[in-house]
Amino acid sequence: MIGRRCGGTRLLVAATAAWTAFLVLHVLLAGDWWPWVIFEMTPPLTAVAVPLLLLAFVWRARPVRRPLSVVLVLLLLAGAYLAGYGRGWTSPAAAGPQGAGIKVFAWNTGYWEMENNPDAFFTFLRQQDADVYLLQEHLYAIRNDTPYNEVIRIDATPRLRTEFPGYQISIEGEFVTMSRLPIVAEHRQTVSSTGDDWFWKGPKFQRTEIQVGGRPVSFYNVHLPGPYRDGNPLTAGFYQRQVKQSLWRYENLSKLRADVAANPLPTVLAGDFNSPWTELYSFRPGIRAHGPPGALAPLHTWPLSNFAFPRMWRLDWLYTSGDLAVPSYHLDGGGKVLSDHAAQEFRVVVPEQKGGVT
Repeated sequence: MIGRRCGGTRLLVAATAAWTAFLVLHVLLAGDWWPWVIFEMTPPLTAVAVPLLLLAFVWRARPVRRPLSVVLVLLLLAGAYLAGYGRGWTSPAAAGPQGAGIKVFAWNTGYWEMENNPDAFFTFLRQQDADVYLLQEHLYAIRNDTPYNEVIRIDATPRLRTEFPGYQISIEGEFVTMSRLPIVAEHRQTVSSTGDDWFWKGPKFQRTEIQVGGRPVSFYNVHLPGPYRDGNPLTAGFYQRQVKQSLWRYENLSKLRADVAANPLPTVLAGDFNSPWTELYSFRPGIRAHGPPGALAPLHTWPLSNFAFPRMWRLDWLYTSGDLAVPSYHLDGGGKVLSDHAAQEFRVVVPEQKGGVT
């Protein structure tokens, strides 16, 4: 009996140490070391569930019960914070009457209208009545065991011009940015026109400058590659594909971070980051994550549909910088039959710059 107790205590201590090491490494390496990418789809709920599970058995570790309980409670509190529980999602207050407010709609469309009724798709977009649309996955795809086995380029410009008269439309790769306000700059990246290089070698974010209330604001429309590829882990090809996928994601994340860090303009950064741990990334000082003000529980934007597992991940994020304010934010699940991602709908207030300097 004593041997069993000692064995159980050692196991519990070892599990606590292993989880502590994982959590510390996750905070340090997420977004900064490409091999760690494979762990980025770990559900944030795990950061709460694991210490709770260990606490349920801590009574068995009599010799170290008290100090181990303290460690596990600290791990639980840290995990809850990292997972997004109880933070309140601090958002700047709305600007006064001198600020220009706009409605923004950001959404991973789920391969555009490839598997849906086009009329229903465009009706849903029109119903949002947004000033700025940031749309991803403007493409079709042939899928077998993994996403993007073969991508097919499309051009919905004619239909978009019909459905959204008066909007300026900017399309780059898989990204569509539409605006009622003037698009004053497009930062297009040079990509080979060979085959499907537009997707595999093209940018995973689109940057445009939009004039809001007399000030240029940078809008980043983001869709980073997923952190891993599905497949049989017993085959060598699986690991080769995984390395390639991880490097692809990390390289594009690095490009995005470098662009944002060098950009002096106030910024809106929104879209599908394909990671529930995006808040661990460092973009630049002053970048703020947003969600519903006062929310106690973390958001979950995926999967809204098409998958057997529950909605446990927030892959779609909103960040701003500068003096921009986000007085309202909510998720729109009305496109559930159209995409596996919930849409982000929010208002951005751009205060007038003092002295009239832009």
